[in-house]
Amino acid sequence: MNALTRTVALNGGVEIPQVGLGVFQVPSDGARSVVSAALAAGYRHIDTAAAYANEVGVGEALRESGLRRDEVFVTSKLRNGDQGRGTAAAAYADTCERLAVEHLDLYLIHWPNPAAGLWQDSWRDLEDLLDAGRVRAIGVSNFLPEHLEELVGFARHLPAVNQIEVHPAFQQREAVAASTARGIVVEAYSPLGQGSALAASAIGEIAEARGVSPAQVVLRWHLQHGRVVIPKTTSPERMAQNADLEGFVLSPKDMAVIDGLDSGARTGNDPRSFSISQIR
Repeated sequence: MNALTRTVALNGGVEIPQVGLGVFQVPSDGARSVVSAALAAGYRHIDTAAAYANEVGVGEALRESGLRRDEVFVTSKLRNGDQGRGTAAAAYADTCERLAVEHLDLYLIHWPNPAAGLWQDSWRDLEDLLDAGRVRAIGVSNFLPEHLEELVGFARHLPAVNQIEVHPAFQQREAVAASTARGIVVEAYSPLGQGSALAASAIGEIAEARGVSPAQVVLRWHLQHGRVVIPKTTSPERMAQNADLEGFVLSPKDMAVIDGLDSGARTGNDPRSFSISQIR
């Protein structure tokens, strides 16, 4: 049994598949085959970004799949170097052109990018895109409570999603709470901690008791917390395993054990300081 048909309702009424495929660090020529394999395996949610430089390959896989556009939920993200009033909307158009689609299902501001101080203007561009029907949902990524608090003060539309790093060793409880309190769905990137979570003895013990893999335990933990997950893998076998999450349930004790593994060990960049342009 797989979890690929599970969906979560976003604040604008759009349904997002709860399990998707992330393509961070997958080259464009590789993204074509990886996404093709995922779509053939039943995945219907693909997450990319302009900064990944693989939107062209993702778009080729979408076209070659034979699936209707409305059958696949596609997300991309605004690069730091494209932030600003007017430039964010132009960057969205460029992303759609690279993907060869007329619209995205979800478009995110990739980072707050504090050195530029332009995410506020970028959000206004995203709101205009939403109002014009050019995108189905808009959101943010790597936004902390202080960013969400500021956004609430001026936004016409609240984000549908906050895509942040979340895994057993880095649970970002304050950012999660700030998001969910406002009806913003939390989407976990690096949901397996780039593999680090799989080595935890407590997770291994739960996996052995349930007859599943450590990765399945961690992904199931995310699902039971209501989060969307986008694990990255280039292996068709692991794609299948990552989606095979319906044949078991974690007990309250299991959940509490994993909840207790938080050590504050971030694997990615800090949103309070990350400000490179992301343009190659």
